[in-house]
Amino acid sequence: MERPPGRTTAQTEADTEPDTEPDTEADTEPDTEADTEPDTRADTEAETETATETARGKRWSRWLRRGAFAVVLLVLVPVLVAETALRVNYLGDPAEGTRTRGKDALWLGHAWVDGRKTDADVRALGRRLRDTGIRDLYVHAGPLEHDGTLPASAYARAGRFIAAVHREAPKLRVQAWLGDVLASESPDGMRLERAATRAAVVRSAREVLAAGFEGAHFDLEPLHSGDGDYLALLDALRAVTRARHAQLSVAAHQIDPVPGFHSFWGTTTGHPKWWSQQFFGEVARRVDQIAVMSYDTMQPLQSTYGGYVAQQTSLALEVTPASTDLLMGLPFYRENRFGHWAHAETVAAAVRGVRLGLSRTDADRANFGVAAYVDFAATETDWRAYRSGWVR
Repeated sequence: MERPPGRTTAQTEADTEPDTEPDTEADTEPDTEADTEPDTRADTEAETETATETARGKRWSRWLRRGAFAVVLLVLVPVLVAETALRVNYLGDPAEGTRTRGKDALWLGHAWVDGRKTDADVRALGRRLRDTGIRDLYVHAGPLEHDGTLPASAYARAGRFIAAVHREAPKLRVQAWLGDVLASESPDGMRLERAATRAAVVRSAREVLAAGFEGAHFDLEPLHSGDGDYLALLDALRAVTRARHAQLSVAAHQIDPVPGFHSFWGTTTGHPKWWSQQFFGEVARRVDQIAVMSYDTMQPLQSTYGGYVAQQTSLALEVTPASTDLLMGLPFYRENRFGHWAHAETVAAAVRGVRLGLSRTDADRANFGVAAYVDFAATETDWRAYRSGWVR
């Protein structure tokens, strides 16, 4: 006879006789063992699986933490090294004689040529600039249309302004500041690859020179390094300005802090902020003046910003012909946003950085100066820092 699970021989035999009393042990024991053993095995297996999953999760968590730490190190360490190098670059004393050469410039807003500024304002400007090194005024006469044209209404009062400047400050030279957004990173903007657009820009330059401006100053952004269409435009503009004995000047992007950085930055952000040093030199050889926009640098401290300006000054001096005026931009404005911190990008730090770079690279460079951006945002602190650090 087959034995029921968990039952003894004696119990099995007893089952063949009539029941005389309840078999408590027989009734309860099979149920206990039958119910318990499968549940115990299931619980054990579940606990094992949970422990395995927990261990696997912990391993993944450790790898993720290690991977994140490695990524942070890969990003942070080069940044810290670079920032330390810039702070070191800010150390030392500028050489004697690294002061203004009388080649400085000032960007002026549109109000000077649209009728908002009066002759009294021009007189005040003349007093402000007296005994400084500022020679050129880049007065906003645009913007250019995307097709390169410029309506005469944009600078309707230019003749009156230029005449007033010559009365109050005969040494000053007034240039038309013309600019536009390029369609280099978006579908909207000026397209320099179009020959018709470049020809229209050249006509616009002729028109502002005919209106009495003594030069044309171009600020086209964002302009990517190596843009051959831009170089072709400069060649055409230079023929016009030379024929009229006028100045051709440009606002220039900053130079790669390390070779090839514009390519890396452009690939990772879609906005190649810097020019290669070679391209900067190609632009500088085609103009009379080149003004580096040495602000909006993302630097967090005055010391690193000043060190960065010193580096930019040296890089620009190395490739700018001696016949071209090289101007380094000064931030006469205050903003707090990514890319520009007012507490770091000060005129005082910029001027000291300019003098350090000049001292180390070409201390006797004659065609050199600074360019202040911009008149309508400037404070007395900015003007004092310019005068005390660069003019005296």
